[in-house]
Amino acid sequence: MKLSRLAAVPLRQFYLYRGSAARVLPLFAWVTIDIVLWGFMTKFLSGMTHTQYRFVPALLGAVLFWDFMSRVMYGVSTSFFEDVWSRNFLNVFASPITIPEYIGGLLVSSVATSLIALVVMVVVATLAFGLSFAAYGVMLAPFVLILFLFGMALGIAAIAIVLRMGPAAEWFVWPIPALLAPFAAVYYPLATLPAPMQWLARLLPASYVFEGMRTVVAGRHFNSAMLSTAFALAIVYILLAYWFFARVFRYAVQTGLIARYSAETIS
Repeated sequence: MKLSRLAAVPLRQFYLYRGSAARVLPLFAWVTIDIVLWGFMTKFLSGMTHTQYRFVPALLGAVLFWDFMSRVMYGVSTSFFEDVWSRNFLNVFASPITIPEYIGGLLVSSVATSLIALVVMVVVATLAFGLSFAAYGVMLAPFVLILFLFGMALGIAAIAIVLRMGPAAEWFVWPIPALLAPFAAVYYPLATLPAPMQWLARLLPASYVFEGMRTVVAGRHFNSAMLSTAFALAIVYILLAYWFFARVFRYAVQTGLIARYSAETIS
């Protein structure tokens, strides 16, 4: 693996973003709207319930971290889509770049874009709604890391689906965070879900993170074994996602699908 070829992918994204305000605005516009909407919701709930439950760190913090994970996933997939939309995908792989270098470049691009979104969300949530990350203490770093790894895995799997099914399949990608949110227990405890859904939820690293967040905010002891399980699951999903993409890419090359890549679904 050569870092120079890997760096070419995020460098291309940098030039795209530098010359287009329409690409820069979505990096923080939608997440800002989410934080404002849920921020007022937490203020309303805090005023109505008259309990000691800390809605701001528990609920608004959960929204912030879920949006961060979504931005990580979209950062990977959108960088891939830029090559698809511009019909540049074949040109990329006509170069000496390898699959690990290309995937690595997409991940670096995602790091940059997701950090921009995270900073904006933290600033808005802190200044406008008084969100303090001191409530999470030292657990904040592993929580963020696990969500970041899981978002990367989802992004790699998403671009593999599009590579196999064609550019029209990108519409399967955008709803993925919304489809996973009920199982990830972002807004409510895992025990709220029916038993079959709880089994599915335990397969998602994010469910352990949000359960842990609520435990920490409530001042209770958080089981470190849950954190280890979430981290292990995130690593497994990244490896599976990479294997899936590599397998799909080899299939596309061997069958000639990659040579017929167009704006329509590939069959």
